[in-house]
Amino acid sequence: MNPHIQSLHPYPFEKLANLLADIKPHPEKELIKLTIGEPQHAAPQFVKDCLAQNLNGISKYPLTKGDPALSEAIAQWCKTRFSLASLDPKSQVIPVTGTREALFAITQTLIDSNGKDLIISPNPFYQIYEGAGILAGAELHFLNCDANNNYQINYKDVPNSVWERCKIVFVCSPNNPTGSLTSLEEYGFLIEKAKTYNFTLIADECYSEIYFNESKKPLGLLEACEKLGNEGYQNCLVFHSLSKRSNLPGLRSGFVAGDADILKAFLLYRTYQGCAMPPHHQVASILAWQDEEHVLENRHLYRKKFKAAIEILSPVMSISHPEAAFYLWPKTDMDDETFCRELYQQESVLVLPGQYLARSVNGVNPGKHHVRMALVADEINCIEAVNRIKNFILNNIKTP
Repeated sequence: MNPHIQSLHPYPFEKLANLLADIKPHPEKELIKLTIGEPQHAAPQFVKDCLAQNLNGISKYPLTKGDPALSEAIAQWCKTRFSLASLDPKSQVIPVTGTREALFAITQTLIDSNGKDLIISPNPFYQIYEGAGILAGAELHFLNCDANNNYQINYKDVPNSVWERCKIVFVCSPNNPTGSLTSLEEYGFLIEKAKTYNFTLIADECYSEIYFNESKKPLGLLEACEKLGNEGYQNCLVFHSLSKRSNLPGLRSGFVAGDADILKAFLLYRTYQGCAMPPHHQVASILAWQDEEHVLENRHLYRKKFKAAIEILSPVMSISHPEAAFYLWPKTDMDDETFCRELYQQESVLVLPGQYLARSVNGVNPGKHHVRMALVADEINCIEAVNRIKNFILNNIKTP
């Protein structure tokens, strides 16, 4: 058995189940879950129709590289969305079965199993970054994102001794759970470091299409590369998905794009891994990437929910509007585990303790005294949930 399996941490939702194992939600209130970042808006009907009309695709083995038409659609979407001058669908794009498996797989591709490689990750973080690194035999180096630095990372504080061992830097922009964005200046610094120390800069951009100001789209890494003269995207990869953008988490459809040399090795790895996207999913994905109307409507729904939620909660807790993504990341005056337990018991609302999404660095867990609220349910349930949270705070916490 892989000895690194014993080093994996319990997943946040396993910790949550243990936290709540001995208590019950309020029996007279329907349970509302704001824990898992699983989109609940309706999937586009045209995607469902396409899937039904192309089920004969299950009679064929799909190519690991995918149908060229899908890579073409992805490349065209990237060019339009991020104003890219060029992106070769043949060498700079690989369709994947969701970013979760692809983030895990790219880590196994890039990390040397000698045990000396290092991965830099934001803290809090998407748990796959850590799990993939542990199973690849790498050391994790976490960089705290907390209220003291406005939930941004100061990469300039990282010593050269860390950069020298670094093989991967994970950037999540828009960030899960803080909603913060990586700036062009920050990307410029990281691209230069990647060139100097020959590591791969991996941008997890699965929330890039959930933003609140139509005139301020989140910056993408490939977009930053072109602005800064790295036209071949050397040492840079982006990961995108239809899960959040198009409310299609069950389709398991996304892509990786960027440095052609890295993707050549990644494709070889995937050939042996055996995770090609089903043909009917590929056909449906082409349609999803080619349509923006449903994405605009999706953002409109989130915009309404966030406006209402923040108006309700801001008088009773420290909360701010995220720059993008669909999470609220408020500070709590009580311990975050206690907040979660008591809220569940008194108001039948589930949120996730922030400390479960982070690790302690120098004795500080930047997720403590925060909770993550995923506003993924419909508007009625989200507003009902935040009203219950407000009621809970008024009944349990002394507010100014």
